[in-house]
Amino acid sequence: MTENELSKIVVNCAFKVHSSLGPGLLESAYEECLFYELNKTGLKIEKQKALPLIYEEVKLEIGYRIDLIIENKLILEIKSVESLNDVHFAQLLTYLKLTNCKLGLLLNFNVALIKNGIKRIANNL
Repeated sequence: MTENELSKIVVNCAFKVHSSLGPGLLESAYEECLFYELNKTGLKIEKQKALPLIYEEVKLEIGYRIDLIIENKLILEIKSVESLNDVHFAQLLTYLKLTNCKLGLLLNFNVALIKNGIKRIANNL
Protein backbone atom coordinates (compact mmCIF):
# COMPACT_ATOMS: atom_id res chain seq x y z
CA MET A 1 0.00 0.00 0.00
CA THR A 2 1.35 3.44 -0.89
CA GLU A 3 1.78 6.35 1.49
CA ASN A 4 -1.10 8.16 -0.22
CA GLU A 5 -3.41 5.17 0.21
CA LEU A 6 -2.41 4.93 3.88
CA SER A 7 -2.99 8.65 4.37
CA LYS A 8 -6.57 8.34 3.05
CA ILE A 9 -7.28 5.66 5.66
CA VAL A 10 -5.75 7.81 8.40
CA VAL A 11 -7.75 10.88 7.36
CA ASN A 12 -10.99 8.86 7.44
CA CYS A 13 -10.16 7.56 10.91
CA ALA A 14 -9.23 11.07 12.09
CA PHE A 15 -12.57 12.39 10.83
CA LYS A 16 -14.37 9.66 12.77
CA VAL A 17 -12.48 10.40 16.00
CA HIS A 18 -12.93 14.17 15.67
CA SER A 19 -16.63 13.83 14.82
CA SER A 20 -17.14 11.78 17.95
CA LEU A 21 -14.99 13.76 20.40
CA GLY A 22 -14.79 17.28 18.97
CA PRO A 23 -11.99 19.72 19.86
CA GLY A 24 -10.69 20.58 23.31
CA LEU A 25 -9.26 17.33 24.68
CA LEU A 26 -5.66 16.46 25.42
CA GLU A 27 -3.42 15.17 22.63
CA SER A 28 -3.13 11.81 24.40
CA ALA A 29 -6.89 11.22 24.17
CA TYR A 30 -6.91 11.76 20.41
CA GLU A 31 -3.82 9.58 20.01
CA GLU A 32 -5.41 6.66 21.87
CA CYS A 33 -8.69 6.92 19.97
CA LEU A 34 -6.95 7.23 16.60
CA PHE A 35 -4.72 4.26 17.49
CA TYR A 36 -7.86 2.26 18.31
CA GLU A 37 -9.56 3.20 15.02
CA LEU A 38 -6.46 2.48 12.95
CA ASN A 39 -5.97 -0.91 14.61
CA LYS A 40 -9.43 -1.89 13.38
CA THR A 41 -8.16 -1.51 9.79
CA GLY A 42 -5.69 -4.38 10.17
CA LEU A 43 -2.68 -2.19 9.31
CA LYS A 44 0.56 -2.37 11.28
CA ILE A 45 0.39 0.54 13.70
CA GLU A 46 3.09 1.44 16.22
CA LYS A 47 2.44 3.93 19.00
CA GLN A 48 5.07 6.07 20.74
CA LYS A 49 7.84 4.36 18.79
CA ALA A 50 11.29 5.25 20.08
CA LEU A 51 13.42 7.04 17.54
CA PRO A 52 17.15 7.07 18.23
CA LEU A 53 19.45 9.69 16.80
CA ILE A 54 22.52 8.41 14.97
CA TYR A 55 25.44 10.80 15.23
CA GLU A 56 28.83 9.83 13.81
CA GLU A 57 28.06 6.11 14.09
CA VAL A 58 26.88 6.52 17.69
CA LYS A 59 23.28 5.60 18.45
CA LEU A 60 21.87 8.07 20.97
CA GLU A 61 18.68 7.16 22.81
CA ILE A 62 17.59 10.69 23.66
CA GLY A 63 13.86 10.38 23.97
CA TYR A 64 12.43 11.13 20.54
CA ARG A 65 9.12 9.32 20.10
CA ILE A 66 6.93 9.08 17.04
CA ASP A 67 3.26 9.39 18.01
CA LEU A 68 2.05 6.84 15.44
CA ILE A 69 3.74 5.15 12.50
CA ILE A 70 1.71 3.24 9.95
CA GLU A 71 3.23 0.28 8.07
CA ASN A 72 6.71 1.78 8.65
CA LYS A 73 5.83 4.28 5.90
CA LEU A 74 3.62 7.05 7.24
CA ILE A 75 4.34 9.10 10.35
CA LEU A 76 1.55 10.80 12.30
CA GLU A 77 2.32 13.66 14.64
CA ILE A 78 -0.74 14.42 16.73
CA LYS A 79 -1.40 17.82 18.27
CA SER A 80 -4.17 19.54 20.18
CA VAL A 81 -3.06 23.17 20.02
CA GLU A 82 -4.61 26.53 19.25
CA SER A 83 -2.61 26.77 16.05
CA LEU A 84 0.20 24.90 14.35
CA ASN A 85 3.49 26.73 14.06
CA ASP A 86 6.84 26.22 12.38
CA VAL A 87 8.29 24.07 15.16
CA HIS A 88 5.52 21.48 14.66
CA PHE A 89 6.32 21.21 10.96
CA ALA A 90 10.06 21.04 11.70
CA GLN A 91 9.53 18.28 14.25
CA LEU A 92 7.66 16.10 11.76
CA LEU A 93 10.14 16.78 8.98
CA THR A 94 12.98 15.77 11.30
CA TYR A 95 11.21 12.50 12.13
CA LEU A 96 10.76 11.85 8.41
CA LYS A 97 14.44 12.45 7.75
CA LEU A 98 15.60 10.28 10.67
CA THR A 99 13.40 7.36 9.52
CA ASN A 100 13.76 7.85 5.75
CA CYS A 101 9.98 7.91 5.48
CA LYS A 102 8.52 9.87 2.57
CA LEU A 103 5.28 11.21 4.06
CA GLY A 104 3.93 12.45 7.37
CA LEU A 105 0.66 13.92 8.56
CA LEU A 106 0.47 16.63 11.17
CA LEU A 107 -2.96 16.25 12.79
CA ASN A 108 -4.25 19.07 14.99
CA PHE A 109 -7.49 17.97 16.65
CA ASN A 110 -8.11 21.32 18.38
CA VAL A 111 -10.01 22.78 15.42
CA ALA A 112 -13.69 23.16 14.62
CA LEU A 113 -13.30 21.21 11.35
CA ILE A 114 -10.65 18.49 11.28
CA LYS A 115 -9.95 19.14 7.59
CA ASN A 116 -8.40 22.45 8.72
CA GLY A 117 -6.12 20.60 11.14
CA ILE A 118 -4.55 18.12 8.70
CA LYS A 119 -1.25 19.04 7.06
CA ARG A 120 0.81 16.78 4.78
CA ILE A 121 4.57 16.98 5.01
CA ALA A 122 6.73 15.30 2.36
CA ASN A 123 10.34 14.32 2.85
CA ASN A 124 12.22 15.10 -0.35
CA LEU A 125 14.80 12.34 0.12
